[in-house]
Amino acid sequence: MLRKATTISLVLFSFAAGVFAADPNGATVYKQRCAMCHGPNGSGETPIGKSMKVRDLRSADVQKMTDVELTKIIAGGKGKMPAQKMTTEEVVAVIAYVRTLKAK
Repeated sequence: MLRKATTISLVLFSFAAGVFAADPNGATVYKQRCAMCHGPNGSGETPIGKSMKVRDLRSADVQKMTDVELTKIIAGGKGKMPAQKMTTEEVVAVIAYVRTLKAK
């Protein structure tokens, strides 16, 4: 019985370690952390986004910002946007995702 419990624990631990060690998916992190204000497409056309007058992430002004500039805004906040508590990997993934957003 103890051996079975130990084996199950090791399998679960290995699975959990693999999940947490995986590279974050930028789209997933964006949807979880950013979309409530910036919208699913980055337009900022959400009630919160409109009230805070967030920038359209698809705009040329945002898209031409460097990764360092975007990292500073995400990690440090700017204006009404609070600093986001994300890992470096999550920030990199979100920036890569934001780069895929295009105005229509």
